[in-house]
Amino acid sequence: MSNQSDGNTKPPCLPRNGLVKLASQPNGLSSASITKGTPAVKNRLCQLPPVPALTSPAFPVPTERPPPSLASPLSLAALAGGPCPSSEPLAAGLSPGESPSQAPASPTERQPLAVDEKILNGLFCYFSACEKCVLAQVCKAWRRVLYQPKFWVGLTPVLHAKELYNVLPGGEKEFVNLQGFATRGFDGFCLVGVSDLDICEFIDNYSLSKKGVKSMSLKRSTITDAGLEVMLEQMQGVVRLELSGCNDFTEAGLWSSLNARITSLSVSDCINVADDAIAAISQLLPNLAELSLQAYHVTDTALAYFTAKQGYTTHTLRLHSCWEITNHGVVNMVHSLPNLTSLSLSGCSKVTDDGVELVAENLRKLRSLDLSWCPRITDMALEYIACDLHKLEELVLDRCVRITDTGLSYLSTMSSLRSLYLRWCCQVQDFGLKHLLAMRSLRLLSLAGCPLLTTTGLSGLVQLQELEELELTNCPGATPELFKYFSQHLPRCLVIE
Repeated sequence: MSNQSDGNTKPPCLPRNGLVKLASQPNGLSSASITKGTPAVKNRLCQLPPVPALTSPAFPVPTERPPPSLASPLSLAALAGGPCPSSEPLAAGLSPGESPSQAPASPTERQPLAVDEKILNGLFCYFSACEKCVLAQVCKAWRRVLYQPKFWVGLTPVLHAKELYNVLPGGEKEFVNLQGFATRGFDGFCLVGVSDLDICEFIDNYSLSKKGVKSMSLKRSTITDAGLEVMLEQMQGVVRLELSGCNDFTEAGLWSSLNARITSLSVSDCINVADDAIAAISQLLPNLAELSLQAYHVTDTALAYFTAKQGYTTHTLRLHSCWEITNHGVVNMVHSLPNLTSLSLSGCSKVTDDGVELVAENLRKLRSLDLSWCPRITDMALEYIACDLHKLEELVLDRCVRITDTGLSYLSTMSSLRSLYLRWCCQVQDFGLKHLLAMRSLRLLSLAGCPLLTTTGLSGLVQLQELEELELTNCPGATPELFKYFSQHLPRCLVIE
């Protein structure tokens, strides 16, 4: 949420990872941000859903002070439960200096609906997380309702290292009060740029850290092997762990700190992670359900380390930009993890059609397959997919530059496919789109950046009446007239320009 001087209250476009950044306060208080727990299309997130107005005949607008603008910056102190402007409550029907409990019950004298908890519980469900942060500053009554954990389910606070401390008048640093986060029952945190000491301070100051925190994400942090070990030893409730851009821990740290209770692990862009890290993961995490890995030095050998235990429990494997993985690694993977339902080989540039054939023949339970940025994939791979993966619901082929209309003809036989991504597939033409018109199960179709598609070919997509989302960004054939045509003939479809 940015502090816009023009008064525009439309929230900023969220990046794909779902981060919502709240600007810093000019008074020196730090800021915080909240990230969506469930991924969503960024363009959809940019559009506010229709919500009831805060003012109505039953909610008169006080003339002394207007409601806070949604563009106002929020400090970490405010998010964590800082002082509420109680000297001048903004709830309708309350006079300056009057608390909600002192408000007269007579509707002829006051309007108590503005502090009626039953009404507020229903009303606040319609607001976004950022708007709830603002509304919680209106008065104590609103904060009391909004700070119920049910309003914050699925959200993760993002705290930067510099936001964790307040500078006292004498120059000393004091760790911020996190009681507001505990009141709302947050069970997951993302800490950015923190050190071992910062993590220890967080554990000591957040009352739910020992048992109540289920998910921890560390990004661009200087955590060492010792810090990682202390964190996982002290925070006994952590079952989901993410390490991104952390270059100070080593594989030895994983061997000493990983605990069998962890069911989801994501390691990306950490320079000390190689094959031995996968060995530690496979030996120490028998209950692993999800593994996401971005490591440039992981080889085919690492994928042979998985044991029979992971074969039963692991259902999601994401390998991003593992450049050394070849078809031999795919052989090891399909035999070690036969129960996968979601697989990503995005950026594994050495994987070919033969590797995809191995996947299709051995992983028949797959519901999601990501082959984006695999330049060696051709139409033949799509034939293997169409023949064997009858349960597949999502297929990502972004930047597969050798895919042609012939490959789309194979996919047209897949009755289960609901989401198809063809971003920047530069050989797809209008004729290929005609094959997709038979796919009545499609709900999401992305053709962003396909340069050969024309307005005529795209207009035929109106036959997909069940389509819910269509992405046409950077598509030369997408004209203003075409978007108007879609709005008339695909009224239930979100068309992303």
